[in-house]
Order: sequence, then C-alpha cells, then structure tokens
Amino acid sequence: MSFGIDDLPVRDELRGKSPYGAPQLDVPVRLNTNENPYPLPEPLVERIAERVREAARNLNRYPDRDAVELRTRLAEYLTRTSGYTVDVTNVWAANGSNEVIQQLLQTFGGPGRTAIGFEPSYSMHGLIARGTGTGWISGPRHDDFTIDLAAAERAVAEHRPDVVFVTTPNNPTGNAVPRETVLALYEAAQAAKPSMVVVDEAYIEFSHGDSLLPLLEGRPNLVVSRTMSKAFGAAGLRLGYLAAHPAVVDAVQLVRLPYHLSAVTQATALAALEHTDTLLGYVEQLKAERDRLVAELRAIGYEVTESDANFVQFGRFDDAHKMWRKILDRGVLVRDNGVPGWLRVTAGTPAENDAFLDAVRELQSNVGDTPTPPEEQSA
Repeated sequence: MSFGIDDLPVRDELRGKSPYGAPQLDVPVRLNTNENPYPLPEPLVERIAERVREAARNLNRYPDRDAVELRTRLAEYLTRTSGYTVDVTNVWAANGSNEVIQQLLQTFGGPGRTAIGFEPSYSMHGLIARGTGTGWISGPRHDDFTIDLAAAERAVAEHRPDVVFVTTPNNPTGNAVPRETVLALYEAAQAAKPSMVVVDEAYIEFSHGDSLLPLLEGRPNLVVSRTMSKAFGAAGLRLGYLAAHPAVVDAVQLVRLPYHLSAVTQATALAALEHTDTLLGYVEQLKAERDRLVAELRAIGYEVTESDANFVQFGRFDDAHKMWRKILDRGVLVRDNGVPGWLRVTAGTPAENDAFLDAVRELQSNVGDTPTPPEEQSA
C-alpha cells in the first residue's frame, strides 16, 4: 500500500499545493530564472576565498548573531546608490529575500491575519503567506499589468489586510510601479488599519527609475526588501535584506532563528560588497541587453511588456506552453510562469540573447507559432 503526502496530517491550506520552482534542465542556453549570466570576476573570487578562509578559523564558534558588520556595509551601499541615508539600525539581513519575506509575515501576519498582493506578481509572496498561516488575497491589475489603483484601494479598504505587497519592478511582468501608486496604497493601508506595506525591490538595480527607499522617511510601517541574487550576481549566496524603521528591524528579530546567517555567508557577502562598482558595471551591460531584447522582439512582431528588470515578458500566444516547448527544442530555456498567453525570458549574455532571438525568429515563420496579432487579441 502506497503512502504519500496526502496521507500525512498536513495543514489544510497546504493540501493540493505545489512547491515553488522552475525547471532546471541541461540545455545550452538557460534564460528562465533571472540569474545574472556573468560569473563573479576573479579578483572577487579571490577576495571571497580570503574572507572565507578567515571565517573558517573560527567555525567552532557561532557567527555574529546580528551580522552587524554586514548590515553596516549594506547600509552604506544603500546610502551611496539611493542618496537616502540608511543606518545599520535600519537594515536587516537573512538567507535570501524569501527569508526576509517569511520573517515579515511571521511577525506581522500569521493565523487570523491576511496579506494582499497584486497578481500576477512574485508567487512566493502568496506561498510564504500560506506557509506562515497568513490568509492570502489576490489584488487586481489592469490588462497591461499595471496596478488598478482605484480597485486596489477598494480591496485594501474592504479586506483591511495586515500586510500589503508591492513588487517593483514587478516579477514576472517587468514593469515598475509609480511612486504615486505606492504612496496611495500606503495611505489606504494606514486608513483601513495600521498595516505593513512591503515594497519588494529585488530588481531595482536594473530599473530606469529610482529606488523608493526615500519613502521610508516618516513612514514607519513601510519596508523595502532587496536581494544580492540579481544585480550582485550572487544567486548561490542566498542573501537578502530589508531597510525599514529601526522598530521593524527589532520586531523581525523576535522570529529569526538563532545565528541564522552563517559565518561563511556573511564573509562572502562582505567580499561582494567590496566590489560593487565592478558588479554594477555588469548591470549596465544587462540593461542594454534587456533593451535590445525588447526592441528586437517587437520588431519580430511580438507584444512586449515594458521592463525595468533583467527579464522581458513577451507574447501573446494561443498556447504559451506549446511555444515554451518549441523554444526549448531549439536549446533555449525560457520561463512559462502560467500567465495566460505570455512567456518570460531573462536577459543573458549577447551570445545567449542571440541564440534566443534566432529561435523565436525561426518559430515566427512557422504556421501556428506566431504571436497573436494585436488587433486579434481580446481586450
């Protein structure tokens, strides 16, 4: 007799759900997980080895529980790149931005509380909400994937959520959220009841616009979350962080696990922060490649969502998964996020992007593989 997950006393809200994940396939060109395609420069690799070697001498001891040096360097990075002064007391770090989100929901969400996000957006917000026993509400967007502000304000007033997520640039669509929209949602959230508003800026370094960090001034219930996975080319590091009022930093420490950031993680992140100028130079290259993808996909005949991230959402297709498979058959892996009619491609190296563009050009000439012409698309 077989025994499976359904036979376990799993919580009801987790039954029938699937874990988050993208296909990890061995193909020549992988453009499906928004990774930075450039390996870390050799001087940084050497510096990481030096710092990790130093940390290894004390691995018999627990790491700095509060990661003070790391948070100090992160605060300096935020201040330098945003023009808004951030102090160590404003910063908290964890194992990827997903753990940051988890800690925020453990602190401000939980059983009997709710969170709202405006979908399609980063699916982990809803998954982590359910994992922490927080009720999840899917808020509205327009057909062009911008937030329907009037409807969003009504949803906040009606549901009075405890946590509001705003992702800018948005994943998987790529579009940025205007400053005025975030301000309006913050005011709506505080009018409904004092609620936390979390601005997820995982891709902000790739944006045409500025960070919303300055909005923290005078708004103690606002949080800006970041990651080193994208712009820093350190997806394997698993280091995320937030900036907020010091009281928020104090609050999330109530739920963090003891010594949650290893000494090796802290050492590696500190080494990367010594090379921010070099790493942000790669970001500029990726922004140029992102813009090239947008222009060339449109020239081929695809519809493309405006992108401020390191990826591009393109379509529209009668059967997006069928198109995903045809691109994969040509050695290029892109992402089928389940957004009807759309696929997402990460900006890679020039050679990787050329391979992708060659594949979709070839498919565009085949009957049944072309995008749906704009005049035939449903409203």
